[in-house]
Amino acid sequence: MPAKASSKTLISIVGPTAVGKTALAIKVAQHLHTQIISADSRQFFKEMEIGTAKPSPEELAAAPHHFISSHHITELFSTGDFEVQAMALLTNLFEAHDQVVLVGGSGLYVNALLNGLDDLPATDLSIRAALNDEFQAEGLNGIKARLAALDPEYYAQVDQFNTQRVIRGLEFVLSTGKKLSSFQSNSKKPRPFNIIKIGLNKDRQQLYNQINQRVDQMMDAGLLEEVKRLLPHRELNALKTVGYAELFDYLDGTCGLVEAVNKIKQNTRRFAKRQLTWFRKDEEIKWFAPEQTTEILDYIDQYRSDNL
Repeated sequence: MPAKASSKTLISIVGPTAVGKTALAIKVAQHLHTQIISADSRQFFKEMEIGTAKPSPEELAAAPHHFISSHHITELFSTGDFEVQAMALLTNLFEAHDQVVLVGGSGLYVNALLNGLDDLPATDLSIRAALNDEFQAEGLNGIKARLAALDPEYYAQVDQFNTQRVIRGLEFVLSTGKKLSSFQSNSKKPRPFNIIKIGLNKDRQQLYNQINQRVDQMMDAGLLEEVKRLLPHRELNALKTVGYAELFDYLDGTCGLVEAVNKIKQNTRRFAKRQLTWFRKDEEIKWFAPEQTTEILDYIDQYRSDNL
């Protein structure tokens, strides 16, 4: 954690999908009269509205948000890009605010801003080519199985529908003999601000029920129509993700609509479980239930008081 000399603090709010991070982030931002940086790797993209559960117009109006609909799906936007752009944004925000809120469930992007990313060793491009050939011929399951065996930490948090990221993880370990996760988790660049880490979690069955309800709400809001509009772009990495991949399968005729929706629910629940596995590794996170707003605000205020 940075030295106490800094008067600036970044408040990081993490947890599984659908747990209530957005609502809490807005309450914290309003309490502190500050702004919010999103670290959700899917909400960056303008064209992906319904399936990414972006904050509503009312929520966006309740507190200023950044990195929501900030990029097009045709743009490559890596964790390294996010680190550079978010650090530049933070510098500007800290000129007017002593505290800024970071919220999101994408562990790699949260880590990039809190800890920084290492300069990675070069990988063997012939291995990447071979893995891409394997994917085209046999699909992703074999690659995923090898990645799970060789780098289970990276496998636990990667978006398993994102072919490029899955292949990247296996390519790295096969090329270097080292886990990509070891670079991402051990990197600790000094930051010129304090960091408060807050995690949200709740009873697993309650969380799973909320996930199922959210998927139903997405379908009612027009997710299928959104996916149909994006069908010409389905090969883009941004769209190889839960909520879109399953409905592309439905549109291909490989499954029925009810089956596709059930798969979205199942895959989202699995994703939530992987998110928790990732964040629980960080012993600096203080965990709360989503409804403990008063306790969370007291915790933040006490931390700020102790570090002035």
